[in-house]
Amino acid sequence: MPGTQQGLILLVTLVFLVILSTLGYTLTSRVAAQRHRNQYIIDYCKARYSCDSAVKYALASLEGLNPQLVGRPNEPDFSDLFALTEEQYQELIAQILAQQEQLQPSEPNEQKDALKELASIFGLKDTNDANDVNALAELAGDAQPDPSESVKIRGPYGPVWPLVTEPVEFEIGTAKVTMEIEDENAKYPLGWALIDDEKFRREAEAGFQTFCEWMGLAAEEVEAIREQLKQIGEIRPFKVEFQPVSTTVRAPATTPVPGSPAGAAPASARTRLVRKTLPASQQLADQTTYFARLFHSSLLDAEILARPTVVSPTRKESTLKYTDTWGSAKVNVNTAPRHVLEAAFMFGGGADRIADAIIRKRRIKPFENIEELKKELFAYSTSIGKCENFITTTSDFFTIRVTAISGVAKASSVIAIIKQGNNVQRVAVINS
Repeated sequence: MPGTQQGLILLVTLVFLVILSTLGYTLTSRVAAQRHRNQYIIDYCKARYSCDSAVKYALASLEGLNPQLVGRPNEPDFSDLFALTEEQYQELIAQILAQQEQLQPSEPNEQKDALKELASIFGLKDTNDANDVNALAELAGDAQPDPSESVKIRGPYGPVWPLVTEPVEFEIGTAKVTMEIEDENAKYPLGWALIDDEKFRREAEAGFQTFCEWMGLAAEEVEAIREQLKQIGEIRPFKVEFQPVSTTVRAPATTPVPGSPAGAAPASARTRLVRKTLPASQQLADQTTYFARLFHSSLLDAEILARPTVVSPTRKESTLKYTDTWGSAKVNVNTAPRHVLEAAFMFGGGADRIADAIIRKRRIKPFENIEELKKELFAYSTSIGKCENFITTTSDFFTIRVTAISGVAKASSVIAIIKQGNNVQRVAVINS
């Protein structure tokens, strides 16, 4: 009997300890989770504040943005990188490295030898100490990074396509901020697929199909995008030609109405109908803002466009990278890659030949204007003339991407702008 009682006591004690440990674990987990949530909220607030501050700085300094094109006559062109597989891309990088070694033969590195000698004096060759081995490798330069990672194929402005300047990195408080500016006129305007003008519809459809085929989209993916764009087009068609129009708008009454009864509403509270002329530039800006909202709504499944077309740890290739979803209407012939140029010149004919000629000539000297483009490609001047509503030689549509990271939290903003001279017009802003 005493043994049974002792067994029951031991069992109850074990059960009590299990319950107590379970409660302790649950309580500890909840406290840790709450601390994590609180810390994330703090980090996100810091990141969001830093991101917003950087956006204000970017918008305030945009008047000085004047990206200049660079010549690249002896360098590989960026135009066809999107179509290269990872193996083809690595072969190209290897060729560039081989050419660099031929142009710049290796010379004795006196600094490296001196560092090795210094390391041996201080006994950093103790292989039993992993830290010493790493320090020696780093100090003496033995642990060389993969040289292929340092090779970058320049875009039209110098940085990799589609950036117009090198990314800017700085710190605001504890947050690390990165700012990038992209040329949206270098991308395929998604609005072209919505053109309902009979004069351009067939060519617009052919250009969209060409662009999708170049990007390797499957037939069912192309059809899905077409259906989504059709729904967007039913809301509002996309136009490429605008004429000044007169419209009637309500405006505040600035003068008292003769014979107004006593106690009538003050002039500032009354309105009157006036005729106002809406210039073509304002209509284009309004359309751009409208479609920037539609393209970033749930009406368009961006996952299809964002799907990687090349699997690589260093390259980020996707249809979305080459697609403008902000409502631009023109392509810059100096900065657009091959498949975007071919889609643009579908509106005039001879798209593949014109695109190839442009890519060869602009590497030596960018085109100043459309007239120079016609002159340089005289054989295709008629086709180029038919495309004037769709092409340009100077970009005025850009996006600014700001990313701020604080702790484990990340905040980002993308601002689309139209810049004409010193006049900067904000089109849309997306925060995440």
